[in-house]
Amino acid sequence: MTLRINDTAPDFTANSTEGEIKFHEWAGDDYVVLFSHPRDFTPVCTTEFGAVAQLVPEFEKRGTKVLGVSVDSVEDHGKWKGDIEKVAGCPANFPMIDDTDLKVAKAFDMLPADYYLPTEGRTPAHTATVRTVYIIGPDKKVRIAMTYPMSVGRNFAEIIRALDAVQETDGLPLATPANWMPGQDVIVALSLDDAAAEEKYGKLEKKLPYLRFAKDPKHG
Repeated sequence: MTLRINDTAPDFTANSTEGEIKFHEWAGDDYVVLFSHPRDFTPVCTTEFGAVAQLVPEFEKRGTKVLGVSVDSVEDHGKWKGDIEKVAGCPANFPMIDDTDLKVAKAFDMLPADYYLPTEGRTPAHTATVRTVYIIGPDKKVRIAMTYPMSVGRNFAEIIRALDAVQETDGLPLATPANWMPGQDVIVALSLDDAAAEEKYGKLEKKLPYLRFAKDPKHG
């Protein structure tokens, strides 16, 4: 079943490069970025994991844990980390799950449609996880889901931006406009009338009756 926004992320227990992980317990009260990739020792995946390795401090600043998922074994992950470090210039200091049984990939709908076709004529690519990203809140609910094909490397700067937008608006009567970056104005929800909105967020810039901007209360 496809995971939707506001669904509770499935709990699971899996072995990882940092020992056994019980997902909900491991996540605790933090946000989580859970992302899958097709295979270890492949070119695009190595660049992606290198990008994440470089961004670990940025995720930590945001109270966010990062968790990689692959169909390969912990032993392979451990060997692959050396290649990632060569590309990134820093170690990959985040856990990578051993999902050789596809338990996590199936629970989080990380497999391509081809996986569910009859086995005749399938290649290994048909059973490899696609490039899926979930941003999961402290309440274990899915905030954002992104899926890319095997041939397209992800833009992790956008994943950080999306995480910032989620944390900016989580539980608040706010939204972020197209291309928003931290520090830029935010949109006030229509659940607040003008008076209540200005009392809470200061003077509004009203572009349209239903499009009202306020200064970023978090980064402004």
